[in-house]
Amino acid sequence: MPDRMRELVDQINRLNYHYYVLDEPIASDDEWDALYRELTALEAEEGRVLNDSPTRLIGGEPISAFEQTRHLARLYSMNKAQSIEELYAWQARVQKMAEEYNQGAEKALPQLLYTVEYKYDGLTINLTYDGGELALAATRGNGETGEIILPQVKTIRSVPLSIPFKGKMEVQGEGIMRISEFERYNAGADEPLKNPRNGAAGALRNLDPKITASRHLDCFVYNIGYIEGGSFENSLEAMEFLKEQRLPVNPYFKCFDNMDDVIKELQEIESRRQSLDFQIDGAVIKLADFRTRQALGYTDKFPRWAIAYKFFAEEVITTLRSVSWEVGRTGKITPLAHLEPVEIGGATVKRATLNNKWDIQRKNVKLGSRVWVRRSNDVIPEIMGVAEQDGQGEDIIEPRVCPACGASLIEKGMLIFCPNRRECRPQAIGRLAHFASRDAMDIEAFSQKSAGQFYDVLGVREAADLYYITREQLLLLDNWKEKKAERFLSELEKSKACRLDAFIYALGIPNVGKRTARDLAERFNDIESLAGAGMEALTGVDEIGDIVAGSVIEFFGDAFNAQMMRRLLEAGVCPRWDAAGKKSEGFFAGNTFVLTGTLESMDRRQAAGRIEALGGKAAGSVSKSTFAVIAGESAGSKLEKARSLGVRIIEEEEFIRLLEGEENA
Repeated sequence: MPDRMRELVDQINRLNYHYYVLDEPIASDDEWDALYRELTALEAEEGRVLNDSPTRLIGGEPISAFEQTRHLARLYSMNKAQSIEELYAWQARVQKMAEEYNQGAEKALPQLLYTVEYKYDGLTINLTYDGGELALAATRGNGETGEIILPQVKTIRSVPLSIPFKGKMEVQGEGIMRISEFERYNAGADEPLKNPRNGAAGALRNLDPKITASRHLDCFVYNIGYIEGGSFENSLEAMEFLKEQRLPVNPYFKCFDNMDDVIKELQEIESRRQSLDFQIDGAVIKLADFRTRQALGYTDKFPRWAIAYKFFAEEVITTLRSVSWEVGRTGKITPLAHLEPVEIGGATVKRATLNNKWDIQRKNVKLGSRVWVRRSNDVIPEIMGVAEQDGQGEDIIEPRVCPACGASLIEKGMLIFCPNRRECRPQAIGRLAHFASRDAMDIEAFSQKSAGQFYDVLGVREAADLYYITREQLLLLDNWKEKKAERFLSELEKSKACRLDAFIYALGIPNVGKRTARDLAERFNDIESLAGAGMEALTGVDEIGDIVAGSVIEFFGDAFNAQMMRRLLEAGVCPRWDAAGKKSEGFFAGNTFVLTGTLESMDRRQAAGRIEALGGKAAGSVSKSTFAVIAGESAGSKLEKARSLGVRIIEEEEFIRLLEGEENA
């Protein structure tokens, strides 16, 4: 009798491979959900879970510390070239070594071929498969031993729990956070991530796998460090083998027979790197032939047959002068480094983030230290570490009381908070400005400066206070005349009839961004239902896990927030989902669309937002329920599937015309 559980596991794993690795979905989201629900129900009924079940991808319980493990084969560092001249010098060295080897060899080495791969900006992970099962996952560590992160890696859906190869094998890859996921996460995060690399590294080295799972990481495997009973002639064969094992291999992999063409390709990569959905900080050039690699061997640190070409790195050395502690709207206290001014990428940098007290301890940063500072992708500059380990400088002392209001601070893990929400000025001002912001209540006549005035002069401490302010009080403020006061009161009155999703976002619930707020509004329809929702109801909403659900429950269970909510509603604020800005009629309303290829006029995120604003749904895969596919340049398998199903195809020009026609109606 067939084992239904085995069938379901194999079927879902195959769908995951097509969706997460090949980016070629072969089933709709609804079909996947139905199979997954059947599997979880069957596992509960029979009291067993197969080793490669996709349900094991969900984060488990946190651990107290990482264990160490020894790698089967050493993970070497990569020698780096910072200029084209250094690349040509490396080519000359390997060419000379190959020629010297051939002089005394019975069988000459083949002509040198160079492969080019992306150099990912994430965290190196080492995966061990044994008997066809994922048996171990570890960080690189010192190259010989690393920390076991198997529960964390199991949350990465593109990493298979089982593969066809039954021998023992160790492969290396890079754990990454896609830029689109980084932006999605930050849109709803109480503590935004500084960059995707930090997001990936921090998640994989977090003791709680649920935190890892919440960041939706991805992985690219690029090397076989050890394989039992297997051998390959060159890296092209090895990469094909990795693909056969359904491991996540980036489709970008090129081979050249001369360095001039390699250089041209590197320039091409650098010019298009901003269009990628993941961060790279260079490219890796390797000799393709494995016999040549063996002949050239290794130094103490690097393989002689490979080199990394790093793009212009916006990192410089400067001196850490002092550290101030900043208070955010949630009460979190963050250390801010004040630096000797230095030029990075054409900008003068005077300040940089140090994230939290653990970051200070880990990087061993002291006042007066010479430090590396990085500025990438226009994010806040960050101190990467100490440049000169001289042991000098003063320790950075974390505060015991709030630097703004003097309240005793409380610790939550490695973070510190001020609990004085009402009378701590930066907290209150931050919450007021967020509440009135464009994506929240959209009170145009209110700004961060206004929030400061309202706090100092009018005694405003929370969002509800705004709705009880009088015209006479407004005229007490500097530079507030009749016209400005009337405009503010008008904007305030207009904000009472607000969209439910905007209101949820305006409340500033930790970990709830604009997208999550919209999902909650669509599921619960009114604020009272959301406020009374339990863990089961909240986690039943797509994309919402235990962390976000816990934040929502904690927020509405808090007495301070409950009183503010009551006063807002008593003041006449009436959030409604049926007036949430979604059109109920028109071409897009109620229909499902799939975006594929590259649009010239906007990115996919912007296109999806405009579709949803007109009442449509932007889905990730094509199915029979898809109304139309929006096809840009270089559209792939989704376009072919749409044609096979008879789904309507809309080119970009028509798409723009339809959008503008409804938006201007």
